[in-house]
Amino acid sequence: MDPQAEEQWGSKAWQLLSLVRAQSPLVQCITNFVSMDIVANTLLSAGASPAMLHAAEELPDFTPRAAALCLNVGTLSPSWLPAMNAAAKLCSELGTPWVLDPVAVSASAFRFDACRHLLSLRPTVVRGNASEIIALASAQPHANASKGVDSVHESMDAVEAAKLLAQTSGAIVAVSGATDIITDGNRVVGAHNGVAMMQKITATGCSVTALIAAFVAIDKSHALDATVSALAAFGIAGELGMKMAKGPASLRVHLIDALYGLDEAALNSHVNITSLC
Repeated sequence: MDPQAEEQWGSKAWQLLSLVRAQSPLVQCITNFVSMDIVANTLLSAGASPAMLHAAEELPDFTPRAAALCLNVGTLSPSWLPAMNAAAKLCSELGTPWVLDPVAVSASAFRFDACRHLLSLRPTVVRGNASEIIALASAQPHANASKGVDSVHESMDAVEAAKLLAQTSGAIVAVSGATDIITDGNRVVGAHNGVAMMQKITATGCSVTALIAAFVAIDKSHALDATVSALAAFGIAGELGMKMAKGPASLRVHLIDALYGLDEAALNSHVNITSLC
């Protein structure tokens, strides 16, 4: 890797994390039951302010106050979908950044149609695994595109799909995997931080989606850089946490602690980001 590029990405990630800590952006999360705890704790450990609020009746009063919105369809239900649609529409009208996590988008026609409609409401960022991004980009569900919420593709398999999705949706697209792929449809960046055991912890993907929302709240005009920085910071926290962990359960705790204590020196010495095209 180009040492100068490493230094630039480390400085960018540190600048944004410092601003998250200083400004504590309010991030509204309409997320799944499985992820609520770790998503909220990830945001708090990074310095942001989480609001796990999903009642449609509250949205007109509350959503305009949020600095960003995170939508996650992991435990999607007909009763929650109208609130997701309304919150996304409101954010798009107000110019508030919002991030879509299309969990298991191919699991059912209901879920696929819901995600496609949310996509039409112009998210700032879409983050998913390779199988989710491939399915969403193709505009049609694939029965064998995933195994529940798990991907059956590697992130590099989804580069072209991610570029296509970014071009057609106008969103920054992030594909999580051994190498996280981030693209605006032309530029493609690879973020290589993290450890394999993070995949053994429920809702780490959901958590990094929320962290992206916090970073984009700080720098919406450079949403690709904010997305890359959030993924790098979260991955580095995982690497640091792994040094003290004995397994997935302790890694969960140490990851959150490491994110809370992440400093400039750790970011600069661990960041591993490359330009892929």
